[in-house]
Amino acid sequence: MKRYVWMVLLLLGSVSLKAQTGILKGKISTTDGREAEGVTILVKETRKSALSFDNGSFVIRGLKPGNYTIEVSHEGLQTVTSTVRILADQATELNLSLKETARQLEEVIVQAKRTANDKAVTIGKSGIAPKDLPQAVTIINQELIDNQQAQRLSDVLRNANGVYLATTRGSTQENFSARGYGITSNNLFKDGIRINSGAMPETGSLERVEVLKGSAAILFGNVAPGGVVNMVTKQPRFVHGGSVGIRAGSFGLFKPSFDVYGPLSQSLAFRLNGSFETADSYRDYVHSKRYYVNPSFLFKLGSKTELLLQGDYLDHSFTPDFGIGSIDNTRIPDVPRSAFFGTPWQYAHTRQTSATATIRHTLNTAWMLNGSVSYQRYNRDYFSTERIQALASGDWYRPLGRTRNLEDYYTAQVNLTGKFATGSLQHVLLLGMDADQYHATAYTYNQPAIYDTINILNPNKYRARTDIPVVKEIRVVKTPTFRFGAYVQDLISLTAQLKLLVGLRWSIQEAKAAATTDLNTGLTTLGAVKTDRAFSPRAGLVYQPTKNTSLFASYANSFVVNSGTDVYGNALKPSIVDQYELGIKNDLIQDKLTANITVYRIINNNLAQTAQFAADGVTPNSNTSLKALTGKTQSDGLEIDLSSQPVKGLSLLAGYSYNYIRYTKTPDVKGNFVEGERLQNSVGSTANASVFYSLRGWKFGGAFFYTGPRYAGFNNTKGQAQNYNRMFRVEGFATVDLSAGYTWQRLAVLAKLSNITNTFNYNTHENYSINPIPPTQLIATLSYRF
Repeated sequence: MKRYVWMVLLLLGSVSLKAQTGILKGKISTTDGREAEGVTILVKETRKSALSFDNGSFVIRGLKPGNYTIEVSHEGLQTVTSTVRILADQATELNLSLKETARQLEEVIVQAKRTANDKAVTIGKSGIAPKDLPQAVTIINQELIDNQQAQRLSDVLRNANGVYLATTRGSTQENFSARGYGITSNNLFKDGIRINSGAMPETGSLERVEVLKGSAAILFGNVAPGGVVNMVTKQPRFVHGGSVGIRAGSFGLFKPSFDVYGPLSQSLAFRLNGSFETADSYRDYVHSKRYYVNPSFLFKLGSKTELLLQGDYLDHSFTPDFGIGSIDNTRIPDVPRSAFFGTPWQYAHTRQTSATATIRHTLNTAWMLNGSVSYQRYNRDYFSTERIQALASGDWYRPLGRTRNLEDYYTAQVNLTGKFATGSLQHVLLLGMDADQYHATAYTYNQPAIYDTINILNPNKYRARTDIPVVKEIRVVKTPTFRFGAYVQDLISLTAQLKLLVGLRWSIQEAKAAATTDLNTGLTTLGAVKTDRAFSPRAGLVYQPTKNTSLFASYANSFVVNSGTDVYGNALKPSIVDQYELGIKNDLIQDKLTANITVYRIINNNLAQTAQFAADGVTPNSNTSLKALTGKTQSDGLEIDLSSQPVKGLSLLAGYSYNYIRYTKTPDVKGNFVEGERLQNSVGSTANASVFYSLRGWKFGGAFFYTGPRYAGFNNTKGQAQNYNRMFRVEGFATVDLSAGYTWQRLAVLAKLSNITNTFNYNTHENYSINPIPPTQLIATLSYRF
């Protein structure tokens, strides 16, 4: 690790001490003598630039000797130009005054720093600001991601109330839930493109994360009704800049990273960011290594057209870790947080690659056309012991899992948005189509069912095996899936205060015949073709009694694809899920406080349940694979979002959510769920709070996160074979993080002490992957900004 540190320090030195170059520095002020922050200083001949600091100062290094034109500008203010002569190995000073007062500058900055209710979200497709949207929205910006030194997407999303880390099965991926429903691959997007959730995304490339809560079926088709998450990556810029950094911390964390951007010509800009990460763990024998790179290019094809090309590559090798599991399927064992019950050799290797092209064309001042095409490749190779389900004595017969999964994913979408009037009505219209094509390949192996026996309470009771079993591929299943959707949505301003949002989507999803090949005999068999079609309507009303307050009510639905057949052998139709939502969005105290409150009800009136009778309508049915759309679930909840920047340098974010999702109607047939029982692993309450304050280079902050009680295990079913409650309670927990840092010119250091109370709790997946949360850890980031 010392060798890496010296290499980076030498790199920083070479960047800042280039021979035969000069420095331009100075201070920007306003005509009334006040210091001007956030002003752009551009060297026109080189395209090098800088932003003024909070004291008005700036520094631009690495200028070759000669004469230059300096342009000083800020959006909404008059541009000032000046000429300077740069000398080798000397600093040239330039002090300029903007032809505006500090008050005028602050007014422009306030407009640039719009509230969360004013910033349109990419995931919305039509550029509608959240205050005009009859739906709850949360935006987590890059500043908060950097301040909290987020390592994984779970570190980011815990700032969105009501969204929580639901499971970490074998620590191989992070699965989230919102409003009681899972956020799976169907609900996870990057730059508006659906991605596989089997990999843990890199947070260092993120500009922001958008969470659109509730139903988004009209925009994306088959998505769970809890909400969708969109990760927006950093984009190319036509000014030079960037940074390099090193993050290090407890348990061997070492993560160098870089981010470089700038123009290659007047019509082409680039951005390249990436990182390497290696870490051990608070869990014995667990290790992780990651490589990541994210290149992008922005082409200005004309005054009205731009093309964005993006690549993304992640390679992650790590130890699968099923935590400490359960005892007798009913409780969590009392063992140390670090106890690891796997083998020294088990492994998982995930590689995810994507390439995306997005074109945006402005037809005129009212209409815009944009489209994208994307290709993704997902590859996972996995071999591990798994499913820690020990007997009451602590004995555990270690099962093995060996899989290899490949997925090729092609997607395309096109959207036309326009703003126009019909008589006295103003419209924001969205017309769009999207299509996805999946090709999934899954290999299975002839690994033995049981590897050996150990005792998780008494490690000395048995001698554990350490050899790697020899296995071979015996079967491959190739499953193609096609999806298409067409949609229309219109936001109609009936009056200046009253707006109506209406929309409709038609979706088709076709699971083509899966081809299963026996690799021993070469025989291939084909499965059945399953086609689902659904309409997804949406309607909402927004009333804005003042420019700072929006009241809304909405209805939307989504559909859930079902497996199994009815009693006649026909494929089940999708379940249609209805959602009702009411809320208020406020920007208070001169837009210094945003306070939003939402209540909702989500109902699945036709949940697939075991059919009560056979096809004759008389004979009781005992086959759980024969189903009917006769069940019902209901999810009720409340969400409160608060964000504030009351004074310069101080930012606050807080939230609270409550959710109650349960089975409300289940036929009295063996195999059906129990009425009134909460859904397994659903969390009742969550809360979050974050505060950061910056002053004269210093930064201090803290964060609080709470996850309420939930139930591990499995939901109980009527007539089940088990004579015990298959669900067991896991208590709620809270963690507190503290941060402190200092910035000197372009060099910054930020440290965080996480979980300062050393709280001990768990992330649970059913009853066999129960993983202790991290203990107190120290993380520090040293960065240099170009």
